[in-house]
Amino acid sequence: MSELFDCRQAFAQALEELASADPRIVVVTNDSIGSSNITNFRKRFPERFVNVGIAEQNLIGVSAGLANGGKTPFVCGAACFLTGRSLEQVKVDLGYGRANVKLCGMSSGMAYGALGPTHHSIEDLAWTRVIPNLAIVVPADPEETRQAVHAIARTDGPVFLRVSRMPVPAVHPAGYQFQIGRAAVLREGTDVTLIANGTMVSRALAAAGMLGEEGIQARVLNLSTLKPLDREAVISAAGETGAIVTVEEHSIHGGLGSAVAEAVVSAAPAPMRILGVPGVFAPTGPTPWLFEHFGLTAQGIRDAARELVYGRVRDEAQTRTGD
Repeated sequence: MSELFDCRQAFAQALEELASADPRIVVVTNDSIGSSNITNFRKRFPERFVNVGIAEQNLIGVSAGLANGGKTPFVCGAACFLTGRSLEQVKVDLGYGRANVKLCGMSSGMAYGALGPTHHSIEDLAWTRVIPNLAIVVPADPEETRQAVHAIARTDGPVFLRVSRMPVPAVHPAGYQFQIGRAAVLREGTDVTLIANGTMVSRALAAAGMLGEEGIQARVLNLSTLKPLDREAVISAAGETGAIVTVEEHSIHGGLGSAVAEAVVSAAPAPMRILGVPGVFAPTGPTPWLFEHFGLTAQGIRDAARELVYGRVRDEAQTRTGD
């Protein structure tokens, strides 16, 4: 089994690297110190650490003010509360105001499994994706997380960085270079494309391996930047492989699958399956069980891809025979 890593550790390390070199870097949090893995940042840079308490609307307002004063705030909090409880401020103060604030949604998706629907963050991408001027990044492994933190610090304007607490393996090859707005092809294939981000990328790669044993060559695309979307990579995948499966630790509405479908339907229509939470409140339970429950596993992704590929073969055969 591949070694697993907590991306929050890579996040914290990169944040401290930035702060050591740039006095404008500050951290603002809503009492999510331990869960955001920023305890050491507070020790090293106490004068650049602001804890507003459990007051998320105030959290965004304070951060926007710091940005307007020339600072670069990294706002750390549980993704469910960071987005849901402060959405108006994110829209107005950050999106409309173009404030240079980096929202860091920690423990996203269903990572807080045992705490139930109040703590699941499976709507955050849908909420933030519609806000103009707000970029969205969902890294898949520690190295991509580290590079993404540095990249968003260099980016002028608001960004939502979605970081999971679920351990994941490294999925990128040595020398990988993250770029905002650029997808990464992690495996070539001609029969179907599996598009994922965050915790689902390693599962998509495992599914591609299983499909390969059946003679189905699956392309794997890590779409870690949800906005701005790499439309060229998505449209090329649709045209070159003829079928797409998206998989996300999020509702099937408004997130990765929706963004891909919007690009595909307008430029290169192809059969699709969107895997995620199917428009319901995810139940209370351990995160691995929740992944199984919603088919967010290598086997679930494989089955969806097989259905698409074999369905297309069937349709083509019927067309040839005139049935």
